[in-house]
Amino acid sequence: MAGAAVLPRSPQAGNTKLRVTTENTTYPSSSLSRRTLEDMQTQRNVVSHALQRRHTLEALLSPQVDLNAPTACDADPMLVRAAMHHGEPLDHDCPVCESPRLVLLRHVFGHQLGQYSGRIRTLDELEEMEHQFGEFRVYEVEVCPDCRWNHILVDYVLGDGRRRRPPRHQPTVEDLYG
Repeated sequence: MAGAAVLPRSPQAGNTKLRVTTENTTYPSSSLSRRTLEDMQTQRNVVSHALQRRHTLEALLSPQVDLNAPTACDADPMLVRAAMHHGEPLDHDCPVCESPRLVLLRHVFGHQLGQYSGRIRTLDELEEMEHQFGEFRVYEVEVCPDCRWNHILVDYVLGDGRRRRPPRHQPTVEDLYG
């Protein structure tokens, strides 16, 4: 298999081998991610979580298992549900279970978003929002609904920089029915 490194599980394990794809141990070079980084005009304060992701994947494959440590495949059920219904497919497989259903979610957070903070947005919606709001943070998260792997790939700030008041609160179903 091209682009894959085969690593032994442990020195004591002998011929037991695990397959780890090298292209998934760094920030994925998907067309969706590249488009985000190139087309956003107001993007700033970009933080890549590629090293942390790589460290987490290497820890999953290490022979030492700490039963008290939180597991990396512990996605919240709401995150998995959002991934199944709103995720944008990535062009590579899950780095843990090799499932082809790995998706990308973009969460937006910010005071100026008001009640719309914490929602999932598409790339087209982000391009529209960057000129409507002064400042908000976007978190790009990869999620596998099969094994519940999830990790933040990158986060950045968008917006035109002008201060605005949050939009007026619109009644929602939760407001009406509790």
